[in-house]
Amino acid sequence: MYQNYLKRLLDLLIGLIALPFFLIIYVVFGFLIKLEDKGPILYKAERIGKNCKSFKMYKFRSMKVNAPILLNKDGSTYNNQNDPRVTRVGKFMRETSIDEIPQIINVIKGEMSIVGPRASLISALDTFEEDEIGKMDVRPGITGYTQAYYRNGLSNREKRLKDSWYANNENILLDIKILFKTFITVFKKEGLYTDSKLIKQEENKVKQL
Repeated sequence: MYQNYLKRLLDLLIGLIALPFFLIIYVVFGFLIKLEDKGPILYKAERIGKNCKSFKMYKFRSMKVNAPILLNKDGSTYNNQNDPRVTRVGKFMRETSIDEIPQIINVIKGEMSIVGPRASLISALDTFEEDEIGKMDVRPGITGYTQAYYRNGLSNREKRLKDSWYANNENILLDIKILFKTFITVFKKEGLYTDSKLIKQEENKVKQL
């Protein structure tokens, strides 16, 4: 009942309520983004959605225009506190998770949920193991189990396994716990950057930018 009907109804209700606040934030941070480097306000990334269908996920652009995409050896997205690809306003948005707010549009469109697994890169679809693919049984979320409890502190394999576990155990109480934990994690700025072992693998690439 919750997974099939109630959750979508709650997502739509929360999305519509949050829409005016998103528009205000869009005006404020859109101005700051344009002021810094005059590039586009939104970043649209192709991601894997429910049932492995692709969709365009919206974020406030936090990187410089035409910044290269860097991945760790395990396929996870590279991030670092001193990443030269990230703009000044982009760093603030990432640390406060403001860059994720435009995904409210994806929620209203039915492509995402407020709570769900982290949306993976479409290019990574062929790399999923059999015990990881279950994460695509549900809509990806603006926040989720791995984002709330571990953020960027896990390997790609560990994130996928935990996201698959969430998809098999999705329920309203778990989602409420994840939402509360998300606020705590964002407020404390926990797990902002990739584990130091993964970072070292990519430092040489970044120094060449």
